Amino acid sequence: MLSLYFQGFALGAALILPLGPQNAFVMNQGVKRQYHLMTAALCSLSDILLICGGIFGGSALLSQSPLLLMVITWAGVAFLLWYGWGALRSAFRGDADLADGEPLKQSRGRIIATLLAVTWLNPHVYLDTFVVLGSLGGQLPTTTARQWFALGTISASILWFFGLALLAAWLSPRLRTAKAQRIINLLVGAVMWFIALQLARQGIAGF
Repeated sequence: MLSLYFQGFALGAALILPLGPQNAFVMNQGVKRQYHLMTAALCSLSDILLICGGIFGGSALLSQSPLLLMVITWAGVAFLLWYGWGALRSAFRGDADLADGEPLKQSRGRIIATLLAVTWLNPHVYLDTFVVLGSLGGQLPTTTARQWFALGTISASILWFFGLALLAAWLSPRLRTAKAQRIINLLVGAVMWFIALQLARQGIAGF
């Protein structure tokens, strides 16, 4: 069973490592040291729900409902464009978001709402967890085997998100200058818009 655990861990790591909206948001909150551990915990919890849903039957639901995937896709495009615009606007305003060297504090509710949107309105999350993990994990012969596979992917997710949040917070003193914040906002905005354009292309192709 350990071999299934490590297979799940390796696949989960391969899916989560590329820079995407979730990773960019967690990194940004870590640099700001604003509820970064809460952000990592919510990302991990969301991944646990999605991974279990995909491996234990959710892939069939997604494959049978192309309309649902289309709705999620265009909602994700709209949100990512809006969020990316906010990051780019902050970058071009320079240090307007910094007060005495500190970024302006966001409310916990706003951070949670943004994180949930970044996670649950990103169709790539469903493709990774429901299609890729679901198709592989769902084919395992026993429930126990699927559980070990799921545990491996969940472990990769938890280690990655908490590691990213803690590393960003550790580097925060070096990254909270106006210049560094401008670069981070440019990076976050570019990632959000790049993924939004990719999703839009997929949505148009799906018509």
